[in-house]
Amino acid sequence: MADRRLHHHRNAQLRAVREGEFQMSRQEFARLIVATGEEMGEAVGCTSRLVAAWEDGEVGLPRAVYRRILTRMTGRSPRDLGFRPTTTALLAEPTAPAASAVANGPDQEVPVARRTFLADGAGVVLSLMPAEGAQDKAPGRIGVGDVRTVDRAVTTIYAHDHDHGSAALRRDASNALHTVYRWLQEGTYTDRTGKRLRSATGHLSIAAGWLSYDSGRAADARSLYGEALAAARIADDPGLEGHAFGCLSLLAKASGRPREAISAAQGAQSAVRTYGSSRMLSLFAMREAGGWALLGDAGAADKAIVRAHRLYAKGPGGADPAWLEFFTPAELAGLEALARADLDQHSRAAAGAEQAVLLHGDAFARNRALYTADIAIQHAVRDRPEPEAAAEAAGRVLAYLPDVRSDRLLRQLHNVESAFQRHAAVPAVADWLEEYRTTIGAS
Repeated sequence: MADRRLHHHRNAQLRAVREGEFQMSRQEFARLIVATGEEMGEAVGCTSRLVAAWEDGEVGLPRAVYRRILTRMTGRSPRDLGFRPTTTALLAEPTAPAASAVANGPDQEVPVARRTFLADGAGVVLSLMPAEGAQDKAPGRIGVGDVRTVDRAVTTIYAHDHDHGSAALRRDASNALHTVYRWLQEGTYTDRTGKRLRSATGHLSIAAGWLSYDSGRAADARSLYGEALAAARIADDPGLEGHAFGCLSLLAKASGRPREAISAAQGAQSAVRTYGSSRMLSLFAMREAGGWALLGDAGAADKAIVRAHRLYAKGPGGADPAWLEFFTPAELAGLEALARADLDQHSRAAAGAEQAVLLHGDAFARNRALYTADIAIQHAVRDRPEPEAAAEAAGRVLAYLPDVRSDRLLRQLHNVESAFQRHAAVPAVADWLEEYRTTIGAS
């Protein structure tokens, strides 16, 4: 019997939204549809099979209740989601909700609801969005309360990102940034408020850049970090300048440019030398160490690592910025472990990554997942490999999916798979490889 799907129009748009924007399996997407329906007071029993029927073209147009839910979730009409409505259905086609309007017009990508996004307070980012039709109006008077809204958005972005990764927030943060830039360009404010708004915008730009970096969009991250650096210079904000340089150092190292990473880290230290935060100087010294390690200079890396530990031991200070909360003893150990790995000191790297995971406890899920993956790699590539220990650590990494959605984590899992190829005959490794391919294939 011929496959009926051959006669159907496959819905590539819906699949692209599910996989590219939401980064969900069909089962996860179905669960989100059910949850969104409950929030709207609509009881539906969506399953992965129904999502498959939509994407395979077996169902050309969902029932009205599903059209309403999908529009709420994605900010798109059924037509824009790739469905082929009948003329009658078009008359009742739902439009995107007002809360999803984008400041730069209807052709822009719109923010989408995510599983835990509004529930955990990240809705403060969307509060920066103007209501539908408001994009043609001047922003008006900008006050201290508006600046505080931007500051809260930055704090919320980092809190959500630490636990769930970047996928659910990147577009929303970018849209919020566009709105704040419009405040700067068209709003009215005092000189003092303008300076604070400029600094807040720089920090939001860094937060958006971080989400881009974690999503594998290095060029976007670099541009956003550059904008933050410019904002710091205009606002005469050394803390923001140091933060921007530190992020550029991290990005340069990740892109394989060690000398640039070193220079940017040294620039960060110079910017905050008199700021009063030993913890910031410690972080930037560790960033410098990462650059030296990637360059292969063990002596210079060790000196920077020792300096980072000495500065960290001075303890927290009143000048420490809120964004620095991630730089715990666990992160200090983890960053050193990454430098040791680049120096081919695999035993020390594995021990340091284990310490980082242990010290993190239940916090910073994405970072714990990344360091656990690094443990697996170091056990697999050391001079005397321990494939069973590597497989055990790699198994712990898979448990973080799909709650943590990070392009860096997916790339690291790919690196684990590559490191495991030489040990594929070991039963524990073979089992992990099979589980990994099944998990990634289903996500």
